[in-house]
Formats: sequence, structure tokens, C-alpha cells
Amino acid sequence: MALTAHELAQLRVALQDAVVRCSERCLYQSAKWAAELLTSLPEPTEEELEDESAEQSHLSPIFLPNQDPEEAQLESKELSKYLFAKSLFDCREYDRCAAVFLPDSLFSTVLSSKPDAGGSPSKSRSREKLAETGKSSSLPQISQKSLFLALYAKFLSGEKRKAEDSEMVTGPQDLGTVVNKQLLTVGSYLSSWFESKTVDGEVVGSQGWLEYLYGMVLAKEKNDKKALGYFLQSVHKFPMNWGCWLEITSLTSRSDDLDRISRHCPQNIMSYMFHLHTSLELYQHSASLASSLEQLMSIFPTSSFLLTCNALLAYHEKDLMLAEQHFSRLLSLHPHRLDSLDHYSNILYVLNLRPKLAFLAHLCSSVDKFRPESCVVIGNYYSLLSMHEKAVQYFRRALTLDRTCLSAWTLMGHEYVELKNTHAAIESYRRAVDVNRRDYRAWYGLGQTYEMLEMHTYSLWYYKKAAGLRPWDGKMWMAVGSCLQKMGRERDGIKALKRALLADAYYDAGSSFGNGNEGLNSHAATAHMDPEILLQIASMYEQLGEEEEAKSYMELCVGQEDGSGPAGRDANGAVVDASRMHNDSPGGSDDGEREEGRNEGTGVTAATSKARMWLARFAMRTADYTVAHRLATELCQDGVEVEEAKALVREAHGAVEIDPRGIRLNSLYDNVSYDNVSYDNISYDNGRIGR
Repeated sequence: MALTAHELAQLRVALQDAVVRCSERCLYQSAKWAAELLTSLPEPTEEELEDESAEQSHLSPIFLPNQDPEEAQLESKELSKYLFAKSLFDCREYDRCAAVFLPDSLFSTVLSSKPDAGGSPSKSRSREKLAETGKSSSLPQISQKSLFLALYAKFLSGEKRKAEDSEMVTGPQDLGTVVNKQLLTVGSYLSSWFESKTVDGEVVGSQGWLEYLYGMVLAKEKNDKKALGYFLQSVHKFPMNWGCWLEITSLTSRSDDLDRISRHCPQNIMSYMFHLHTSLELYQHSASLASSLEQLMSIFPTSSFLLTCNALLAYHEKDLMLAEQHFSRLLSLHPHRLDSLDHYSNILYVLNLRPKLAFLAHLCSSVDKFRPESCVVIGNYYSLLSMHEKAVQYFRRALTLDRTCLSAWTLMGHEYVELKNTHAAIESYRRAVDVNRRDYRAWYGLGQTYEMLEMHTYSLWYYKKAAGLRPWDGKMWMAVGSCLQKMGRERDGIKALKRALLADAYYDAGSSFGNGNEGLNSHAATAHMDPEILLQIASMYEQLGEEEEAKSYMELCVGQEDGSGPAGRDANGAVVDASRMHNDSPGGSDDGEREEGRNEGTGVTAATSKARMWLARFAMRTADYTVAHRLATELCQDGVEVEEAKALVREAHGAVEIDPRGIRLNSLYDNVSYDNVSYDNISYDNGRIGR
């Protein structure tokens, strides 16, 4: 997406205009976003500046008048009152700011002039007459800029009072039911204004700002469909308002919704950025998304917003090391920027990088200790130190500052799980879902918590919600399969676990992996599979009495130690004895390069040892004593379940002596001794369950 010098100049002017217009209406976050983007554009050269001045003499957008002559005249007339109202807004005196242009008596008139449904015909006629006169007389003639400022101040006044009336976070009276009492007032006034300006179904002379405000009011009232319509009208009339695009993102819950909404958006660079940001909010990651991000970064090479998107893209792809590097670079370029550092702290927590997390917590505290992001970072640091009560304290502080801080609600739920306070954990996760229904971590947390309470029906429902939000994440499907197994639904559990095995690949859901003949495409034949999932599938087949399927999956589990082909087959498709897959080191060519189509194995794990033990016992049951002896020998070498393995070796010896086939096992293994093996240095690693 290479832009010419003229297009870059136009983009620069548009961003400058956006910063000024958003600042005039006290939309500070949108103004900050546009200003950051503006400063990330490459500086024009001297020749480009000369060409621009030769074409036309540009004034600063601050001095450019409104393009609508009627609006320009109104703005000029009320300039003194506007400056007074804006200074009051900056001082957070919202009610006083609104009263400069719209006194409380005026709102009462507008509310009384709104016609209500129902009532007698005579009362309806009187209300209609009152509404007709209200359109012309009750609404004062002020500019749209001043009207937006006054109504936005009224809206924020209600939000401020709502925060003051709310009880302590997760306290006994904190039910999350406190509402903004100014929504009705602001919504009724805007409805009357749009009715007075609408001609033939179109709002005449609107500049898009009031549509944005009305959309926010409707979204707060949970009227999402109507709110989305007003947001789309707003971005068509003024596309540089990033706050409006963010509101559209909040109403987008699935990728199908994003595709449908994108068809109705204006086609410009802002819609391009909206699509990128919303895709990341929906936890999408693809080559096309990475390509779009690369094209945008070629235009804005140092944009902190795009650098954050780049880090989040790696985070969603589970490439945590790369994501950490991107965030580290972002922090070095913008050391005082706290936005999205809560995500960075999550990455450092998962990677167990305590020194870096300590540095980040200290940095955030020194920049602004009363920002929600700072409190989340510090809470993550205390959680890594296993100081869970202290972590909860900081997450509560973040929520006191901002009740819509999604990370704080979710992470506080995790902490309550660690503290075994399941009731508080469920409440925290539910509040996180109320803030953002796209947060799969909150849905997954609810599933885990109900599973701890052995309420598997509830747990399954929440796990399915999480899997629906992240269908390519094997962890989600593994949770679904485990829950189904506990409910006695082994068939459905096997399907879910097979989905977990190949969550990142296209496959035939109706095929069977176990027989080794069908359902394994080239990707599956070379991809690493989780031995734990394979062992779990095999165990479920065993519960169903299908031992051949169970045996195939046990062989596949053992084969993951050195990355061998699935189901005990080599690269040419020939059957390989599962016991021969056991090597101390991964196979490779003589020159040290790994063979094509093979993956690095997992090595000996608790799951593969259990699978080898099952195969050894199965061989004993089927009188295949040679294979049983070999598998038991390998178990002795693994250092896992050694005593059982030695007992199995002795059992195989004894069984051979009375075998009617007359095979002398002793002659095969005369030089092998098991009783003198030292196991002093054996380490038993049962694995560690992470959050």
C-alpha cells in the first residue's frame, strides 16, 4: 500500500483536522490516537513542501472555518460561550458545562414533548401538537459542535454519578445494576433533534458527531442494532473519528459479523485499520491479516498503535517469545506509554520472566500508579510471586478506576481460583463476560470453576462457548472432551479430542484416526500431536471396549517421543512396531540435519510411559511375550514406573516357560540383567498443571 507524496499530504491534513475536531469536542482518546498516527508519518522533504505550497497555500486546520456556512455563522456567534463551556468540561464540571447551552428546564420541556405510546385519542392529538411545536420552539438554535459538547457533558455526568453510586468492587451490594440516569434525557433530546432534521428519511446538514453520541446512548441501552446503524452513519460523514470505529468493534461479536459490517463501511484507510483492529479483538490470525498489518506499517513505520497490533498478532498465534520481543521494542520506543502493557505483563507472566515483569511494574508505577493498566501489571507481578491476596488488591484497584477493565476482571477470577474462592471467581468471570462477551478466557475460566465444583453440565456449556470463540485452539476442545468424558459421553468426547488434535488443520470430522488407514492427511502425518490427548482418546476407546482403536492410539502416543509417523507407521506407510519407535535421541541424517517430514519428538513423558505400559500389558494379554518384554525393558530405561516394569519383565519370563509354543525367552535375553540396575538417579516428573 504505497502512497504517493500527494496522497501522504492529504492523509496528513486529514489527521490534523481529526485531531483538532476531536479536541474541540473533548474526545481526547480519539484525538490522541489520531495525533500518534500523525507523528508516525514520515516527515515531508523540502521538495514536497515546496510542491504543496506551489499548489495551494494551506492554513492550519485550527483556523479553518466550518464548511457549512450556517454552522460557521452559529459557531462564530457563540464562540465565547463555547470556550467557557469547554473550559468547564476540561475541569470535569460536566453539569455546569451542559447548562451553558442546555439548562435543565429545557430538558424537562423536551421530555414532556415526546409523544408516548398508548393513551386516549384526545391526549394523543394534544401530544402530537406539542411535539410539532417542540420541533420548532423547544430546541434552541445552536451549532452542532456546541450541542455535542453539552450533550456529551450530560452523558459523562451520568457516568460519573453512576461510578459514585456503585458499591465496592465485588462487595456484597455490588450487583452491577447501577445505570446512567442521564441516558433517557440525552437520548430523548437527540431523538427530537434528528426528527426535526430528517427530510425524506435523511438527516439534513448533520456532520456525524451527533450520530456517534446517539449510538453510544443506544449501545448503553442495549439497543445494539439501532446503535450500529447510527455508528455507520457517523463514520460515513466523518471517518476519522476513531472512537466511533471502536464502538462498532464493541458491537462485533463474530468474524461473520465483521464481514457483514465491513460491506457497509466507507472504503478508506480508517476502515482498513478498523478491520485489522477488530480481527485482533476477535483473536484472529492469518497470513492476510499479517500482510495488511505490514502494508499499514509501511505508511506509519513508528506507529505505537500498529506496533501494538503486531505484538498482539504474535500473541494470538501463541508465539510468545516473538510477542515479547515486539512489546520490548515498543516499550523502548515509547517508554511512557502505558496502553496495552497489561497484555505485555500477561506474556511475561506466562513466560515466567520475573525480572522483566518486576521492571515493567516499577516503570508503570513511576509513570502513573493510578492507571488501570499499571494496577494490572503490578497485580500480575504479585501473582507470579504467589502473593494472591495482594494481587487481588491491585486488580480491585484497577476496577475501582475503571469498571470496564476487562483484564482486571478476568485476572481477578484467576486469583480467586488460586485462593479456592469459587463463588468470587464465578462472579469475576461473569462480570468480565458482561464487559466483553468475546473474551474466551472468561468463558474458559467459568468452565474450569464449575468443573472444580463437579457441575459438569454447566462446565460443558461454558467450555463450548470458549471453543466457539477460538475454534482453532486445541486447549478449548481438550477441555470439552474431558468434560464429556466425565459425563459418560465417551463418543462425543472422542470427537472433541480429535478436534483438539488437529485444531489448526483441515480434516474430515467423520473419519477415524485410530486405524491408521483413513483420516490422516499429510499435515497430520508430520505434525506434532499432544501425547496427553492421544492417551486420553485411547483410554476412552478402552472404556468403550474397542481395544484395537485404543491400541492404535497408544502406539501413536508412544510414537510422539521421537516424532515418528502416526499410528506406528513410517514415512513409507509400512507398519512399524511401536516398541521400535523408542530411541534415546531423535533420528537424523549423518550430517546432522533433520530428515524431511519429521518433527522433533517430545521425548519420554509421563503420558508416553503410561501408553508403553498399556501396550506391554496388552501384549501380555495377547501372548505376544517378545513385544511385552521389549516394552517393559524400555520402561526400565525410561525411569518411569520402574517397579511395575520390572514385575512385568518377570511375568513375561514366567509366562514363556509355560507357553505351549515352546519359545525360550531366556535364550533371547541371556545377556540382559534387570536386578542389578541402579535407579538412584531416577527423577519422577509428574508434570505441572498451569493456569
